[in-house]
Amino acid sequence: MAIIGGGILGTTLSYWISSLTNHKICVIEKEDQVALHASSRNTGVVHSPFYLDPQKKKKIAKAALISHDLWSNYAKNHSIPWKGTGTIELALDESQHHTIEKYLKWGNQNGIPESDLELLDSNQITQKEPNIKCDSGIYCKRDASTDYGSLTKQLHQESMQNGTQFLFSHKVNHIKNNAIIFSNGNSIEFNFVINCAGGYSLNIAKQFGLAQEYSNLHFRGEYWRIQEQYANLVNTNIYTVAKFTNFPFLDPHWIKRADGQTEIGPNAVPVSYPEAYSGIGGVSKAVSKLGQIVSGSSKKLLLNSEFLSLISKEWKSSISKNAMVNRVKEFIPKIKPQYFTTRGTAGIRTPIITKSGEFLAEMLELESQNSLHIINYNSPGATGAPAYSAYLVQQLSDKGIINPDKTVKPSIWNFAKIIDSV
Repeated sequence: MAIIGGGILGTTLSYWISSLTNHKICVIEKEDQVALHASSRNTGVVHSPFYLDPQKKKKIAKAALISHDLWSNYAKNHSIPWKGTGTIELALDESQHHTIEKYLKWGNQNGIPESDLELLDSNQITQKEPNIKCDSGIYCKRDASTDYGSLTKQLHQESMQNGTQFLFSHKVNHIKNNAIIFSNGNSIEFNFVINCAGGYSLNIAKQFGLAQEYSNLHFRGEYWRIQEQYANLVNTNIYTVAKFTNFPFLDPHWIKRADGQTEIGPNAVPVSYPEAYSGIGGVSKAVSKLGQIVSGSSKKLLLNSEFLSLISKEWKSSISKNAMVNRVKEFIPKIKPQYFTTRGTAGIRTPIITKSGEFLAEMLELESQNSLHIINYNSPGATGAPAYSAYLVQQLSDKGIINPDKTVKPSIWNFAKIIDSV
């Protein structure tokens, strides 16, 4: 069995399968180590699913809820940073307050204990965080920050101890029959493939004849890091209600990282490939990528004037630090551009675009006779990875694709208990 992608999902899947079965597993990763991209280039926030629609995103919401304690125990067992930060999601005006009220109901429906969620008015938020300006907010005390890259690297070690082979520095070129051919000309044969290739997952799925009606775009999210002497202006993670729910543009955050750093961001700058962490990844590549979208089934997206207007604003915040800071000043008026002298984390998201030119809201699980493809696996994907990957393993077991062994290898996580919870 081959798993394409050594990020947090592919590595966690390899850990479960190697723990529960005697199957020969190979994880294929184009880089020289696991978790080099999105799995490490994220905020590190362990999200509680109060903002996820319990009908449309039931599966990932449940996975995120269950995985909170799984990650907490794992991090503490391996001395990986874990910081109980809490999160306040702000409504900046009265119109957004209705969204906050809806989130409270969603959080309860998604199984978050009532004691962990609290609806606050502006005065209550000011008492908690004096430098915040808003209409109201929802406080989630169970949110935390960790280091997903370190968690993935530890899982990599344990998966190898279980017998998993990690094939690093091997980039998939194409799929032919039951063989994966790499860019160096070498190849391996497989009986089943699980595609967890992140920003490349759609391309790989199409080589199996799937997802032909979809395209994608890559967006870089950039952050700025505040100087240490100003980091205590606010001591809680701060998010704001999304203003444009039809587009995958994350409204600005104030993030308290597990390593003690504080960052603001992100924007959403379109780039030409999933590792374009600075610039635009080459003008010719950017033009080529946009050309594919215009001539493809999702060309309607680039005819959307609202989308194009938002894109121009995102570019401005990439070029101008002041533009980024001014977005955050809406809810933290005391911050100033001179407080930020260092760029923080930059990561890439790759949302899927439907044939009607809209961004796909859900993740996709697509199957062929000899493959399973996880596409559009975005936030809170890192949070939900342990429980979600356990669910996928059970799904494959139910179909007879993998065969659990009676002798289960030792694990800090209880697979049966997770499946019962899902």
